[in-house]
Amino acid sequence: GFLRAMDKAKQEYGISSYLIMSFLRHLPESAAFETLSEAEPYYKHITAVGLDSSELGHPPSKFERVFKKAKSLGFKIVAHAGEEGPASYIWEAIELLDVDRIDHGVRCQEDKALMALLRERQIPLTVCPLSNLKLCVIDDMKQHNIVELLNEGLLVTVNSDDPTYFGGFLNDNFVALQESLNIDEDTIRTLAANSFKSSFLPEDVKRSFVEKVFNVRKSL
Repeated sequence: GFLRAMDKAKQEYGISSYLIMSFLRHLPESAAFETLSEAEPYYKHITAVGLDSSELGHPPSKFERVFKKAKSLGFKIVAHAGEEGPASYIWEAIELLDVDRIDHGVRCQEDKALMALLRERQIPLTVCPLSNLKLCVIDDMKQHNIVELLNEGLLVTVNSDDPTYFGGFLNDNFVALQESLNIDEDTIRTLAANSFKSSFLPEDVKRSFVEKVFNVRKSL
């Protein structure tokens, strides 16, 4: 069903998509190993392996061995860290899971050394503003730190998380940020371009889309 939907999106709307298979962190690591094994017939359709579900009490270190196995199989690695969980979870995701991208990560500001590392390595953060609000990471969208992180040189992106549950699809997240933080067009373009830079698309395709983000004004 997923594969049919992905093909339809590509054929009818020109939208490309990749699959990320995620482990549920509230379950034991043995369950993650079982999931990884059961997915073997579908490996060719899976681009990355992630870690999601409730952060608190379930640090990335709990899954170090299964992610080492996933990495050895050639999968990209992503993990939820630093949304409800502390900044130390981001450290663990980087140092123990060897992630290619951090999901959320908004609490990285609690650790200056971590901020420096994220800036130096340009490790992407897939920030989900409406999800942050829904989960009470912030009390008001005006408190969101995404622009601060962007100004600090971090590779932050705007994402929808689970849109029907958290209150909005991708454009709704951009609208919420613009209305609450009064961000200008150039900032919106930078955030959109960052999304392509942070994707797992081939490098030439990334460059093409980034150029379109900044040059689209010329065609209007």
